[in-house]
Amino acid sequence: MSREIKLSLVFRDMWQSAGKYVPRVDQLVRIAPAIIEMGCFARVETNGGGFEQVNLLFGENPNKAVREWTKPFREAGIQTHMLDRGLNGLRMSPVPADVRQLFYHVKKAQGTDITRTFCGLNDVRNIIPSVKYAHDAGMISQCALSITHSPVHTAEYYTAMALELIANGADEICIKDMAGIGRPRTLGRIVAGIKKAHPEIPVQYHSHAGPGFSVASILEVCDAGCDYIDVGMEPLSWGTGHADLLTVHAMLKDAGYKVPEINMSAYMKVRSMIQEFSDDFLGLYISPKNRLMNSLLIGPGLPGGMMGSLMTDLESNLVTINKGRLKKNELPLSQDDLLIRLFDEVAYVWPRVGYPPLVTPFSQYVKNLALMNVMQMLKGKERWSMIADDIWDMILGKAGHLPGPLAPEIIAIAKTEGREFFDGDPQDNYPDALDKYRKMMNEKHWEVGEDDEELFEYAMHPAQYEAYRSGKAKVEFLADVAKRKSEKEKKHLPGSGKEANGTAGAFTLPATPQLLNVDVNGQTYRVTVAFGDSAAAVPSPSVQVAAAPVTASDGQELLSPLEGKFFLVKSSSDTPLQIGDAVKKGHTVCYIEAMKTYNAVSAECDGIITSICFNPGDAVSEDDVLMTIK
Repeated sequence: MSREIKLSLVFRDMWQSAGKYVPRVDQLVRIAPAIIEMGCFARVETNGGGFEQVNLLFGENPNKAVREWTKPFREAGIQTHMLDRGLNGLRMSPVPADVRQLFYHVKKAQGTDITRTFCGLNDVRNIIPSVKYAHDAGMISQCALSITHSPVHTAEYYTAMALELIANGADEICIKDMAGIGRPRTLGRIVAGIKKAHPEIPVQYHSHAGPGFSVASILEVCDAGCDYIDVGMEPLSWGTGHADLLTVHAMLKDAGYKVPEINMSAYMKVRSMIQEFSDDFLGLYISPKNRLMNSLLIGPGLPGGMMGSLMTDLESNLVTINKGRLKKNELPLSQDDLLIRLFDEVAYVWPRVGYPPLVTPFSQYVKNLALMNVMQMLKGKERWSMIADDIWDMILGKAGHLPGPLAPEIIAIAKTEGREFFDGDPQDNYPDALDKYRKMMNEKHWEVGEDDEELFEYAMHPAQYEAYRSGKAKVEFLADVAKRKSEKEKKHLPGSGKEANGTAGAFTLPATPQLLNVDVNGQTYRVTVAFGDSAAAVPSPSVQVAAAPVTASDGQELLSPLEGKFFLVKSSSDTPLQIGDAVKKGHTVCYIEAMKTYNAVSAECDGIITSICFNPGDAVSEDDVLMTIK
């Protein structure tokens, strides 16, 4: 009898590899029955990774979303799985051990069966605790190998890592080819090595389609003994996403494998709903270029999931860069110009920071570091002149062992800045924190929730959770959607080169800013939305109060080095600086959160803070005055 290959739909990753957001819970609940009706999936990826953060960003409770979204699959006997970033849990920065442990109990109670745990550095010390946490919670522990292609990442390296994880209790192994740059024969050798030692251990293969290797790789790993294959489906397959279900199904069937039949009527329902959700609002955050495959991705090796958000990031960075070039009477760069410069800089940066596998969060760190270098050099400044704290933690070993050696120039910068390298267990750097967050919730009169799920959410995503609870997140999200829709419709106006629905004068943009009423958990907020080339969405004073204008007499202006969101602290438990506080030159006074990392901004002189010009969470542009120091 031919060997069976089972299929897993990576529904969460399909969306997040294409753009920024995932569907709302009402949309997820609508599509689940049709996915089940397709009859071909043994597993569905329902949550994990950035899923919960994006729920919070558009003002939705992620705990409610996970419970309602996993329920129909459990009832149908389809396993649900989530992505766990090991030491980082569900976020970009390390998580205390007690929060990681609660994470597993909460997700099991909410209906998730399998945790796919990976470490962005492939340091097994960051994965092994999650094996125990999963077993204690009654979950299946699937441990992942983060695949990349470098002189140090050989088939022998990965096979040895898998065997060590199995020896420490892993129930399954995932070959996580997050950039799709694993070479097919090498991947086949890894799977064969695992199966030779442990034929009883299920192996699942996950790959992105971008560079073009994925279909060949799928056939190779199946021939080597792989049991499960992750797939996507139209209209979100290929490009920065995953190989399409229909292609993989036909290929494996022709190769003689037993694969479940697809109910094509249900397939068309799911396909239609994916398009409907994209037309609703999700497509506003999907770059058309993310639908394309690109062999240029072989060089930088950036993952599909990150490429989905990268193109959005580049839009805002390009505006900032071209403003500076305009001031110097230089020609503007195109998005392609910036992308090629970025790819070249990634190739320069990556080996010099120790070849971290390019997966969350380290793919973002390497990309951000490369992009910062490009932006600083375009301004005439030195390479490496702006390195975020989280990136330093990676470089110094606080997140785990780097696979390769650091370049002498990086070590020299660390020594110049008085930074110390760390060789201990990364978890030791992050003490337990649940009691602190429970106390904070009690002080705010917030319920910890069923199975302590709200406590978990607050401890895992403090800033995003506070913005969600206050209503600020939903206000800003709805305002941004309104702005993007108006800009999209403007492109179809008469005189813009395209007609709006073929009817002249079908839509007219308001000439002045408009006030929108937005309902958030029963409370009404007023949001100002401006339209046109300078469009911006600004919450009204009932949501946040603008800072007083800054004058020259207030002291030396501290300017934002980049576009992003302003924060005085990285953690809600830290004490923010206030007007009247004394600061020293070189000390961190605030942060700009951009591209998922907190970038420290240092005082440029000794003195007293005379004004703070933004509220935490406010959007800032490059060269905005953040505060004044006298």
